[in-house]
Amino acid sequence: MITTAHSRQQHHAFEKSPGNNHMKSIDRKLQQAMNQAASKYMQRIYPLGIQRSSSNLTLSSLSLSQNSNDSSISSSNSSWEPKVPLLYGGTFSPWGEVMVSREMRREDDDKVSDHDVEGGEEDFDCSEPGSLHRCSWITKNSDEAYVQFHDECWGVPVYSDNRLFELLSLSGMLIDHNWTEILKRRDMYREAFADFDPSAVARMDEDDVAEISGNRELRLAECRVRCIVENAKCIQKVAREFGSFSGYMWGHVNHRPVVGKYRHHKYIPFRTPKSEAVSKDLVRRGFRLVGPVIVYSFMQAAGMAIDHLVDCFRFHDCVRLAERSWGITNVAA
Repeated sequence: MITTAHSRQQHHAFEKSPGNNHMKSIDRKLQQAMNQAASKYMQRIYPLGIQRSSSNLTLSSLSLSQNSNDSSISSSNSSWEPKVPLLYGGTFSPWGEVMVSREMRREDDDKVSDHDVEGGEEDFDCSEPGSLHRCSWITKNSDEAYVQFHDECWGVPVYSDNRLFELLSLSGMLIDHNWTEILKRRDMYREAFADFDPSAVARMDEDDVAEISGNRELRLAECRVRCIVENAKCIQKVAREFGSFSGYMWGHVNHRPVVGKYRHHKYIPFRTPKSEAVSKDLVRRGFRLVGPVIVYSFMQAAGMAIDHLVDCFRFHDCVRLAERSWGITNVAA
């Protein structure tokens, strides 16, 4: 996360102290190793992209911000590797697990109050004059399916067990693919998995698994297909206990979306304490492909976390939908 002024002063004082050349050399080597581990881990677990602006490079910190067909996104990792530890505020273990520090940014640094929405610092805008103002990771080169998902689905509260199962499965696919690739094959996934009906998927046998994994257009390994089938069985168990999978999932946030109110995509987290708690409980119940980062991507897609930037035209739309669904007011307060 963002370093504090005190920590920067300490670091500055250390750099000026005599006899620290050896330590600085070790520091650089450790940093390089961390960056390499971060690059490999993040490419697999949480697809990222670099967006080029006229001034400098910024790291898109949201899973939805990956767009493989966007020419404004560089495939090079070297330019963003040094920024990963700063954004995470933590380190990476040799096994690729993220070790996030407990130091949290001040709430007024990463969120915006009502009176700051209009007067805040203006972000780089890629939209055409007169067009809808979208989140900054949507550019003029973004794929149509990607833009449509942002405009119509992402952040909209979902309460159907089938649709929640679908979004959980699609979010799990982020291990191997990015959102654009996944969304382009969304209709094929729905056909392969019986429109993500948990009852139908739970009944799939070895022949069904082999047929789906053997379909090259789907690009799903056999182990991924088995994870989806196993998750369908777990959803059935959860539904028997809580009445529905939707009731279970939304219960984790007290049936009230977590509204981010972020000014800039660099403040949007990869994971949160809430996604870590949900992930832990899902794993305990036998779910697979439900790490904290994947769970947070799912929460964003299902509207459990509304992370549209405050100046995006969808921000207030999604907040109003949440208020209307539960008959509550000031959900973004």
